[in-house]
Amino acid sequence: MHRPFPLTSLIILIILAYSMATFLGKIIKDKRLAKYVGRVRKNKKMRRRHSNFYIGLHGKDWVVNCDLFAVESQALMQISPGKCAYYRQERRAISLINSSL
Repeated sequence: MHRPFPLTSLIILIILAYSMATFLGKIIKDKRLAKYVGRVRKNKKMRRRHSNFYIGLHGKDWVVNCDLFAVESQALMQISPGKCAYYRQERRAISLINSSL
């Protein structure tokens, strides 16, 4: 007979996942890399757009997607060499976020 997954174990799993994403988001924000992962506020009057949880949750996805499209990015850089500085910034941000994971 199959025993159902205990509710307390599920709650602990949710707490751990939420905490990990929140702490990773804080690390990304402390390194000032949140602008690469999500939209930031445009002026000081607006409140922040995304929480640490959002930044932490989507930070890993952003890195994976950038690695997925690395070949296409290289091709675009050959077409417009004036944008190479931005590409280098992005690659640096990816390596810093990867070191946080």
